[in-house]
Amino acid sequence: MKTLVIIPAYNESENIVNTVTTLTKHCPDVDYIIINDCSKDATEQICREHGFCYISLPINLGIGGGMQTGYRYAYENGYDIAIQFDGDGQHNAEYIPDLIAPIVNGEADMVIGSRFINKEGFQTSFMRRMGINMLGCVLRLFGRVKITDATSGFRAISREMIAFFSQHYAQDYPEPESIIAAASSGFHVKEVPVVMNERTAGVSSINTLKSVYYMIKVTLAIAMYRLVGKKWR
Repeated sequence: MKTLVIIPAYNESENIVNTVTTLTKHCPDVDYIIINDCSKDATEQICREHGFCYISLPINLGIGGGMQTGYRYAYENGYDIAIQFDGDGQHNAEYIPDLIAPIVNGEADMVIGSRFINKEGFQTSFMRRMGINMLGCVLRLFGRVKITDATSGFRAISREMIAFFSQHYAQDYPEPESIIAAASSGFHVKEVPVVMNERTAGVSSINTLKSVYYMIKVTLAIAMYRLVGKKWR
């Protein structure tokens, strides 16, 4: 199936070469597109010098706007599967075949790579695990979907979901919200075990203060999906 890997990147000059190199080494048959989200460092220059496939946004849209740009590109270019693959080196390309297998086999519309099923590799900090567990409880309560790694940015979606997300995608911390949007709209969401790496360079966009805002905002958004019965199709 025609597959596109979408790599959102903001100030990933120290990571982007290794990310693309490992991706093309392990998955030479998939296409990729880097969404350079108006980086302030040398990310765009490095992409240009290395001949990478990339789109540079004129203003910073955040992860939601960056991913929706990628989904729009995937939709307009006829891709069957789109994969979110972070530019910071935390995701392992060798797990891509496992990630897309349920979609290829018609078992799921969205497949999320979870680091917490087999509990191998980098498990993130204790406080973040607590927050992720809380989001999992909120998703079970309001979305009736069991997800162990709601904030995982390593995920694949089907052609139908590409069309859906190209038009409707949460703009602020979208990973948990996109799960409830998919589930409440009748799409089948599934998890598969993966191993993730710790970021080796750069700084995460979510600090302690943003983590608190993240939890409050996402919990309210998920609750509203359920309470108003929001469906896009």
